[in-house]
Amino acid sequence: MSVEENNTVVLFDGVCHLCDRAVLFIIRKEKSSAVRFAPLQSETGKKLLRKYGYSESYLDGLVLIEKKRAYDRSSACLRISGKLKFPWNLFFLLLLFPKPLRDWIYKMIASLRYRWFGKKESCALPQGHDPSRFL
Repeated sequence: MSVEENNTVVLFDGVCHLCDRAVLFIIRKEKSSAVRFAPLQSETGKKLLRKYGYSESYLDGLVLIEKKRAYDRSSACLRISGKLKFPWNLFFLLLLFPKPLRDWIYKMIASLRYRWFGKKESCALPQGHDPSRFL
């Protein structure tokens, strides 16, 4: 049985400060502790990327793996929001907007994330949280 079969997994850019903050936000705001995390740059992250048809070098932002299906860009973010406590779970409703529009906004933010929020020299897991949450 694979890691993601029983878990919801969020793959994130491990050198991006915005992505680190997003992971910590998810941990603080989720309804239950069901979500697991792995950096895109990790061996687990690369293995899952390959399994779901992504390039091993994919760094375009978050990927959500849930129920044997992968979601990226805005779809990943909005589906993750559905797992959060009120009022954050209301962002899930934005899935009703056309994907090209949602992804355009997502890509604009993603292309500027290092400039706006910075970048670490190497991939490190967010500190101070349950290590079992990280694959």
